[in-house]
Amino acid sequence: MPRGLDHIVHVVYDLDAAAALYGRLGFKVGERNRHSRAWGTQNHIVQLPGTFIELLAVADASGIAPHAPRHFSFGAHNRDFVARHQGLSMLVVEGRGAADAEAFRAAGIGDFDLYDFEREGKRPDGTPIKVAFTLAFAADPASPDIGFFTCWHRYPENFWNPVFQVHANTAAAVAGVVLVAKNPYDHLEFLSAFSGVRGPSRDPVSIAFQTPRGEIAIMTPPAFETRFGIRPPDTAGGARLAALRFAVRDLAATRSVFQAHGIAYADEPRRLTVGPQTALDAILVFEAAAG
Repeated sequence: MPRGLDHIVHVVYDLDAAAALYGRLGFKVGERNRHSRAWGTQNHIVQLPGTFIELLAVADASGIAPHAPRHFSFGAHNRDFVARHQGLSMLVVEGRGAADAEAFRAAGIGDFDLYDFEREGKRPDGTPIKVAFTLAFAADPASPDIGFFTCWHRYPENFWNPVFQVHANTAAAVAGVVLVAKNPYDHLEFLSAFSGVRGPSRDPVSIAFQTPRGEIAIMTPPAFETRFGIRPPDTAGGARLAALRFAVRDLAATRSVFQAHGIAYADEPRRLTVGPQTALDAILVFEAAAG
């Protein structure tokens, strides 16, 4: 069963700076949230319909739980990632809980226990609400810099809110994510099992998995640079999450927001690209929505 994009983690050194940047990019940024001591992290959420961006920082590493047999540590992964660099650290697709863990075990891409957690959220009027999630992790040994899991929202009505999904830059959806790898075909079997997408489109230098909500593409670094005009992250240590693609309703409005807030960007027909020097070691691509 194909799994659509649920969220992407952008881990940074300075969470306030990340929230400010995404605000300048024209996004509505949620309030700061705090995770458990075992994770040691805090976040801000940027919602789009059905998919969100999690801006994340390690706030207190003293209690982070280590990786262990059958336990993938969200906190340890992001702590270790940000010790090397900022950027896009985790790719998350929609989940069904135990069914995902069983599917990953059968496919040989994960033998991890489910992880359940909850936290308090707030409605736009300040009313407190509970949000809770069940996570099923997978692992690609050839992609140690990328964390992979599914996320089942146990109270989706408390999490998703159309009020938070209206942005000044007119972003309407996450169109996709782009990974880079020396040999994308080394990751074909894993990404097929993780996304649930069989028969992806492919050419000699790239593979694209069309999920029910957004595309997962993986390509060689030269192919990425040819397509986006920017050098991608270094793949010496394995595949990397390189870029986030947003579909926007009005590219001229997006451009106006960037200009008003002093955002550096590359301007191409039907696409604006914010490079890693501005986007905290991520590459953010804003594309005119189809139609």
